[in-house]
Amino acid sequence: VCSRAMASKTPVGFIGLGNMGNPMAKNLVKHGYPVIAYDVFPEACKEFQDLGAQVTDSPADVAERADRIITMLPSSPNAIEVYTGANGILKKVKKGSLLIDSSTIDPTVSKELAKAVEKMGAVFMDAPVSGGVGAARAGNLTFMVGGVEQEFDAAKELLTCMGSNVIYCGEVGTGQAAKICNNMLLAISMIGTAETMNLGIRLGLDPKLLAKILNMSSGRCWSSDTYNPVPGVMEGVPSANNYQGGFGTTLMAKDLGLAQISATSTKTPIPLGSQAHQIYRMMCAKGYALKDFSAVFQFLREEETL
Repeated sequence: VCSRAMASKTPVGFIGLGNMGNPMAKNLVKHGYPVIAYDVFPEACKEFQDLGAQVTDSPADVAERADRIITMLPSSPNAIEVYTGANGILKKVKKGSLLIDSSTIDPTVSKELAKAVEKMGAVFMDAPVSGGVGAARAGNLTFMVGGVEQEFDAAKELLTCMGSNVIYCGEVGTGQAAKICNNMLLAISMIGTAETMNLGIRLGLDPKLLAKILNMSSGRCWSSDTYNPVPGVMEGVPSANNYQGGFGTTLMAKDLGLAQISATSTKTPIPLGSQAHQIYRMMCAKGYALKDFSAVFQFLREEETL
């Protein structure tokens, strides 16, 4: 507590205030850290100005004012631009700065960014998250961290303000590897849950009853007991809100694309992962891109009429 109180006097930069970054940055504010914020959409920063955070005009400006920066960005190209672009972090990064990227991106990109950061005398760690928007709000995220082990404690001090599990995975890129593997399994299990629930309903089973049975049987998984994709089965999940909020279908398709690239480069067979990738890509093409990925249930219901 004492070390955190001392550290809290030092500002923390936060770049990327979207669905996940917004509640993550708010939790830093709640823990007493002065936040210096940037987002490509100025309206995303307004709320943080009201909370007393400083808002800047570019990632470079954040790097000029803070020597600890967390980035939470949608994709590899976004991360490359924020770090190495014309107004990127590396234009004004201070020596000894700690840069933590919580985006989910290609592990090879994380390694390239780490090399570029190291040349500037700073430290880069990849720390993608699992848990979704609900866990981000509650501060219960799981962080999978890759980077120099000696820097892990410094990163953990910040990450524990936003998550309940902070796990060191190994060198830079291993955090991304763990996240990509997790999300591939999540996508497969969500499709399986949606198919199972749809079949059960077609066979005349009440969806709440079926979910109850699954969740006390060997088919139980996170997609069935915590994030059920069938409207009316659970409250407080996207399926209860027309699949709004949560983890977007387009982001799941992106993560499955990363899994596909990684599987190809390592010559690893992922037949179900590949099929899941195609399903989520089809969903994006058919108007589901901005809906939560659990909308695969709705997608299957529509496809069965074809």
